[in-house]
Amino acid sequence: MAAPSFLQHAQDFLPILLQGAVVTVQVTVLSFLLSSVLGLGLALMKLSPVRPLSMAATAVINVIRGLPIIVQLFYIYFVLPDFGVQLTAFQAGVIGLGIAYSAYQAENFRAGIEAVDPGQREAAQAMGMRSALIMRRVILPQAFRIALPPYGNTLVMMLKDSSLVSTITVAEMTRAGQLIASSTFQNMTVYTLVALLYLLMSLPLVYGLRRLEKRFAAGRKQP
Repeated sequence: MAAPSFLQHAQDFLPILLQGAVVTVQVTVLSFLLSSVLGLGLALMKLSPVRPLSMAATAVINVIRGLPIIVQLFYIYFVLPDFGVQLTAFQAGVIGLGIAYSAYQAENFRAGIEAVDPGQREAAQAMGMRSALIMRRVILPQAFRIALPPYGNTLVMMLKDSSLVSTITVAEMTRAGQLIASSTFQNMTVYTLVALLYLLMSLPLVYGLRRLEKRFAAGRKQP
């Protein structure tokens, strides 16, 4: 009897959970893009020969990494309105998650940039290329390939941590599951479905990133 009951409830709950899954993907993608842009900026600042910029970036990264993500979300959604900054729950979730992960992205990019052979920069300088052009055309493409494994892991982590935006009422998948469970008391069915949906989203992503890493690795080995 348990299996038919589970399947019957699953048919009722899945449409609502899938709507939440769409929001989960939206939050993840937008937050990932924001964290990548902010992280790259912080990484370049940290590597800057201008000491105030480097120190400021280091301080920002340490502060962000030292605060729980949920506290950052609460601050953006509940505190910023006191200063006249009004954001929807979705906007606050994307911005909060993006800022929280920008510190980790910054370290990914920094490590990738520092791992590029210094001879590449010297060769480009010998050809008369300017520093900005060297960074854009020589350093960053190689740094991205080097940083791809932790960069991809960050995306998977963000997909899972997107559930935290449910705490500020964003109607993503975990929030949808909470609402269904509170009204039906079918906790086992609801959260089993939520867990399965997260796996269905994350496992193909892990597999795709692994294939991409192997392709880049094979490209580097070619003469």
